[in-house]
Amino acid sequence: MLYHLLYPLSKYVSGFNLFKYITFRTAGATITAIIISLILGPFFIGLLKKYQVAETIRADGPASHQKKAGTPTMGGLIILAGIIVPTLLWANLTNFYVMVVLLVTLWLGLIGYMDDYLKAIKHQKKGMVARKKMIGQILIGLLFALLITYMAPGNQYDNTTGIPFLKNFVLNLGILYIPWIILVITASSNAVNLTDGLDGLAIGLCGLAFIAFGGIVYVSGRLDYSNYLQIEYFPGTGELTIVCGAAVGSALGFLWFNSHPAQVFMGDTGSLALGGALGAIAVLLKKELLLVIVGGVFVAEALSVILQVLSYRYRGGKRIFKMAPLHHHFELLGWAESKVVTRFWIIGALCALLTLATLKIR
Repeated sequence: MLYHLLYPLSKYVSGFNLFKYITFRTAGATITAIIISLILGPFFIGLLKKYQVAETIRADGPASHQKKAGTPTMGGLIILAGIIVPTLLWANLTNFYVMVVLLVTLWLGLIGYMDDYLKAIKHQKKGMVARKKMIGQILIGLLFALLITYMAPGNQYDNTTGIPFLKNFVLNLGILYIPWIILVITASSNAVNLTDGLDGLAIGLCGLAFIAFGGIVYVSGRLDYSNYLQIEYFPGTGELTIVCGAAVGSALGFLWFNSHPAQVFMGDTGSLALGGALGAIAVLLKKELLLVIVGGVFVAEALSVILQVLSYRYRGGKRIFKMAPLHHHFELLGWAESKVVTRFWIIGALCALLTLATLKIR
């Protein structure tokens, strides 16, 4: 909105020429997201407390978590506001890539909201039926895949994806390309959702992941940088740097309230939306396989759940971990919650740096 209102005035006031630059608008979106989150946070938390929209703690979880019962949830609304409003203010709203990422983010945020609503307000212990949640994720994955396959400018999405560390090779998925995109969107949103179990853990890791992808988006959307690094150039995707900046700002703002001891939880409203947005950006850059690196902790958390279920089912009730997801395993080993979170953040930061390094290590 600001881009469309103020940049045309640069012919009269030279200072408005700043709105031409993605870096300036990304900084603006990041700062705006932080401010929105810090302002809306106390209001939303008070509202959630008033209507008793509180988290129900699972009885079989770590004993230390029982004191968290009653903490407001559905704080993902703060995160969504922190991403969407700054993006609408600072991005070029005619950009196809910005619009499809916002669509995925909103859709999955709505699914998460419905799940949180059923659990926290309707007191349905399991929330939305898993089958219905999965259908919703598959549908947005399919819609997103069809939009970029048939409507993206320049016909850039040709059934291939990049391979990390390899310069001149791509993976041709052929007829599996659309199912692949659906898998990426579904898996990334669920992986973040599974990681959201400790104060500040998921939101901190998401912030680090969006910083890494923000850098990749920026160089991929510039012909000079992409030529220098010998990576695929995607005209127009540079605007997604602003979405990443808004996501980083929103994460920082939400972390103010979600750090230990948390005043609010993001719930599925936030976790599904953040994971889906990250997956959508990766698809648009043909960097889906990089999600395994940048989201290394998310991958480990999801794998721990899968392995635990398989082990319990096929090994006569035997478990690999003391509890899944993985962060609970370390808690039951005696690690303090804050120590688990901090160490997982350190691993997440290393994963983000390795992700950026793949631009040169090829």
